[in-house]
Order: sequence, then C-alpha cells, then structure tokens
Amino acid sequence: MRDGRRWPLAIPGAPAKVSAIATAYHPDPRLLEVLAAAREACCEVVVVDNTPGGSALLRGEAPDQQVRVLRPGRNLGLAGALNLGLRGVSPDSDAVLLLDQDSVLAAGDVRKLATHLADSTVGVAAPAPWDVARSSFIDPRTALRRQIADRDAVITSGMVVRKSLMDELGGFREDFFVDCVDQDFCLRVRRAGKRIVQDKRVLLPHSLGALAEHRFLIGHVRTTHHPPWRLYWVIRNGTVLLRENWRLAPAWCLAWGLIMLRWMLLTALYERPRGARLLAMWRGLLDGVRGQRNAHYLPETARELDGGGLREHKR
Repeated sequence: MRDGRRWPLAIPGAPAKVSAIATAYHPDPRLLEVLAAAREACCEVVVVDNTPGGSALLRGEAPDQQVRVLRPGRNLGLAGALNLGLRGVSPDSDAVLLLDQDSVLAAGDVRKLATHLADSTVGVAAPAPWDVARSSFIDPRTALRRQIADRDAVITSGMVVRKSLMDELGGFREDFFVDCVDQDFCLRVRRAGKRIVQDKRVLLPHSLGALAEHRFLIGHVRTTHHPPWRLYWVIRNGTVLLRENWRLAPAWCLAWGLIMLRWMLLTALYERPRGARLLAMWRGLLDGVRGQRNAHYLPETARELDGGGLREHKR
C-alpha cells in the first residue's frame, strides 16, 4: 500500500489506513528490511531512532512521503519512543502497526491482522512470535491454542492496534521505560472492554537476545542472561503491575507472579555474576512495592535527563 493509498476493503469495518511505528536502538541492517516491508504494508512509516546521538544506519535513510525518521537524540526508552511515534502518525489513520527493529511482517500478514479489527470487540490483533533458529513458537503453549485465540497480553512488536483505542488509552507507560510496557498496555486494553486476539497463522520472527540452555532436573530450561539493569526493570515493573492489578485481574496476576518467581529462580541458579543480578532484582522488588525507581538502573544517557520524566518518583 504505497503513497498513502487505502486498502480496498474485503471485510466491511476493517481498517483502510494503517500507519507503522518502528523503534530503533543501535540498529543493524535488519532494520532496513523492517522498513522495506512496512512501506509495502502501510500508508506511512514513522521511525523513532532511540540511539543517543543518532544511528549511522538511519542517517542514509532519507525521509520521503512514506517514511519519516524522528531523532530525539537520546534514549527515551521503549514506551517514550512509541509515544513519540504515536504523536507523529497521521491523525486520520485507522490503525497502528508497532514494530521492533528486527520485526519483519509482510504486507499480506499485516492485512490479515488488520482484518480482525473489523470485529468491533477487538482492540488489538497480534502475530505469534516465532523462533527461526528452532523453527518453533517462542511460547510453546501457542501450539495448543486455537488458530485465533483471545489473549490476556501479547508483545508490542507486530501488534496492530485500533487508533481510536490508542488515543483513548493515552499511549504507553513511560515510567516503565522498557520492560512490561506491553503487559501494562494490554491490561488497560482489557479494562477498556476490548479483546486482544492472536492469529498464529501469522508468524513474527522475533529474537529474545542471548539465550542459554541449562539442564534442570530431568529436562532443560532456557535463560535470557539479561544484564542487571534489565533484570531490575523486569522485576520492578512486574511488581508494580501485581500491586496495581491483583484485585482487577487476579488470574493474570497469579500467572505473572509465577513467571517472575521462575525468572528469579533460574537467574539465581544459572546466571553469573550472581551478586549483581540478585541485587538488581532485590532492588527492583523493593522499588516495585514502594512505587519508586532507581536512577542507577537507567542507561547512562537516560540518567542524564533532568526534566524528561525519568527522575525517581512515586506513583
């Protein structure tokens, strides 16, 4: 769908005009594939370059009628970058496609997702994250679900969101900076009375970073080996969500609490240096309970901000 043309609607009520927002942080050339696919799929593509000082890769990507690059000059975090992109999309868009810098979705796949929004009860349609190296779903439970399944939460990358719903919810939660941004958004979508559906016919090649496999009891487990600053945000933000939602979404909170416990256990067992990681998770837990955050665990460039909403605070 080039030059702002609308899709010919095969299903009445499906969005005719979809805008894409792609976030980038020190991107590799894979981002150019993401942008090329998004050009074909969407009426416009807004790229938010979260790289401090700007990415050399994007300096050669000249803005045109379809692609615009926003350069804040600093790391706004995932939520901040998405919100900046949302402010940059056309006000007459019907839906928004969100993309990471390694998320390539073909035009046909985007259209499949967008047609789910013809159902007025659906607010978000998402693909199924796919591990290319293993030729399997990243979440093994996906194979057991229906072809089109209602979900409590999905990752932001690849989701197609009704634009009116995005406006109603006010975008993404910037105090979370990076982790659990998707979980918080999806909880608010469901509180707004809208469904989240995942179409597992649409596969999203997605990377979880440097995974390592370890023997555990009679089987194997995989760990992410995130750096301590990421572990802080995972536990801090996850704890905030548990504190805020235990009455509103008890089933989700039980499942998420078990995921966090498993994460902490596997990190303690297998990831080194253990001391720094365990300290980061402990501080994240305490700050999540208190509704605070620790500027020590912001990336260095973000820590230099003094007025951008990234200082420590209570909610």
